[in-house]
Amino acid sequence: MVKLGVNIDHVATLRQARGESDPDPVLAARLCEQAGCDSIVAHLREDRRHIQDRDIVLLRKAVKTRFNLEMSLNAGIVKVALAVKPDQATLVPERRQEITTEGGLDVLRHLKRTKKVSHMLLDAGIDVSIFIAPVKKQIDAAASIGVKTIELHTGSYARAFADRSAIREFAQIKAMTLYARKLGMVVNAGHGLNYDNTYAIARVHGMHELNIGHAIMGRAVFVGLKQAVHEMKAIIK
Repeated sequence: MVKLGVNIDHVATLRQARGESDPDPVLAARLCEQAGCDSIVAHLREDRRHIQDRDIVLLRKAVKTRFNLEMSLNAGIVKVALAVKPDQATLVPERRQEITTEGGLDVLRHLKRTKKVSHMLLDAGIDVSIFIAPVKKQIDAAASIGVKTIELHTGSYARAFADRSAIREFAQIKAMTLYARKLGMVVNAGHGLNYDNTYAIARVHGMHELNIGHAIMGRAVFVGLKQAVHEMKAIIK
């Protein structure tokens, strides 16, 4: 069965809005695990707009499933990752002005730097995934530097799904998942997935894990975090 990774960034976003201690992302992680998620995802951004360094340290100790740290290629962030040693590091692009990650990392454009950071993390015993657009040239670039896991950006599919024109985007994700699997890569996916559009992506042959945050946290406002995770797990099943 396809696995579910839950991104808890928005719990920290709510906490930072008041600059206080609640709600606690670590408690959120525990509740998500109790509800049956397969990994916890957190993005330590360069501007520290939500998740903080202390959160990363505490999450590393608290997470019992698998801790996936989303991170840029920034030297300071890499230093934190090497010190904390998450189970997995997912390399993502980052712009200060963006509301959330807007697209996949351009591995071709940043090949040298991506390779250097990937190997630093791998040498430290950290699994590496790269968040990329579902296109062959980016998959080939990731494979060329020795990375075995990718996460396909599903933002275009999610936007098209809302407009009822997702057939082409869905076909691209299916084709690129198959292509990457033939190269021996593990394929994850995420961005914009919700309670309406996840069903189809969860049924793509060869898909390993879906990473979902915003939709689950939004649903949790109305039904509670455990129930929101249960409902997403049911869709995936």
